[in-house]
Amino acid sequence: MLLKDKLIKYKKQNFVPMHMPGHKRNTKLLGNDFLYDLDITEIEGFDNLHDANSCLKQISDFASKVYNTKKSFMLVNGSTCGILAGIHALTKCGDKIIVARNCHKSVYNAIELFQLNCSYLYPKIDEKTGICESINPKDVEEALKKNMGAKLVVVTSPTYEGVMSDIIEIAKVVHKFNALLFVDEAHGAHLYFNENFCTGAINCGADLVVQSLHKTLPALTQCALLHICSERIDDKKISNSLSVFETSSPSYILMSSIEECLHFVFKNRSKFNQLSKNLVGFYNITDKLKNLKILKIEDFKHAYAVDKTKIVVLTNQSNITGIELASLLRKNKIEVEMSCANYVVAITSVCDSKENLFSFANALVKIDEKLKKSAILKKFKNIKLIAKHPAFEDYEKKQIEFANSEGEISEEYVYVYPPGIPFIVKGEEISKEVIEYVFELRKNGLDVKSTFSDLPDKIYIKNP
Repeated sequence: MLLKDKLIKYKKQNFVPMHMPGHKRNTKLLGNDFLYDLDITEIEGFDNLHDANSCLKQISDFASKVYNTKKSFMLVNGSTCGILAGIHALTKCGDKIIVARNCHKSVYNAIELFQLNCSYLYPKIDEKTGICESINPKDVEEALKKNMGAKLVVVTSPTYEGVMSDIIEIAKVVHKFNALLFVDEAHGAHLYFNENFCTGAINCGADLVVQSLHKTLPALTQCALLHICSERIDDKKISNSLSVFETSSPSYILMSSIEECLHFVFKNRSKFNQLSKNLVGFYNITDKLKNLKILKIEDFKHAYAVDKTKIVVLTNQSNITGIELASLLRKNKIEVEMSCANYVVAITSVCDSKENLFSFANALVKIDEKLKKSAILKKFKNIKLIAKHPAFEDYEKKQIEFANSEGEISEEYVYVYPPGIPFIVKGEEISKEVIEYVFELRKNGLDVKSTFSDLPDKIYIKNP
């Protein structure tokens, strides 16, 4: 079956999409669709993304107006492209960089590619769920004191599960040490359009911010923006880096989608009010849950704030896993964004109808009624991470049994996708805890990925 035919067949099944992209296939609300007959290249009159002077420059300028930035750049390679280009532009080979340990794998790829000297910020991990909490500004200050001369700090806010960090305080600390703050806000492009949402990083003192429009707003997959938010950033360096990491043949359909998305959110702020009201209704319905639980800010010990448009349904006090909950929801024609051992993640957007949100809520209530409390509260073990070689030095490697790899230096990245946050990074010492964690994930049905090997059988390590 051709991919196109498979997509059409799936469309006809009318699943409720509690996942990205943020347009939720709601063409009735958006009033348009995109077709083959609109696809062109850089022909006369249609500008050039890497030397924009007319229609494409107008889109970037409008993005800057919508988000109130110094300058904004369109990305058609997703936030990954913005992260690679941003880190490349703001550092030189061998520079010190400080990154949150729960950053996306593209951050680690950038560090390795540019041979940066990396130090980690470790967020607290909630033992009930395994979810990373906020980055503490005091930890940022301590890391900068230990790494004097660090050029850049990279944090993710909001995270995949919607956890926000105090970017205002983090920015103050970073700038006190004459460093720059780059915020991966891939999941936060929507935060600027309703007063009931958390405050976005652009308004909190970040220097550079990347956003995936397609994750939480009505844009096609791969549509993103990179924002310069302060005078500390040289826009020419960013532009030059984007010419390296962004395709030289950008899709005009994707760029048109970015424009459509920006105009939609600019003209339809009232629809975000409706989303906020609908979410209140969703949370009211799901307050009745007895075995499942919707994660809230009060459930954390070290979270600064939580984005309520991200719905995290905990299964750790029930007799099922997150994988099993996702399967049960699928039988109710509801597809969530991600599932893991202790929870599922659902992404909501302005394109979710009240009916779809309430269908999701009622499906959870229906499933919950058939569940039981778990006899044993499933707790998450804090993974012991030992970054012995954060500069990603190159070594000869050999492959061994993963079960016997404790104490060895990994030559691979190991992660679950989504969300693509590595729990083993190339150059780290492999701990007993992380080995057990990988086997536990596989036991619960998660597909653990690595750079080269077929986990959990083998892994490449540094050859002594």
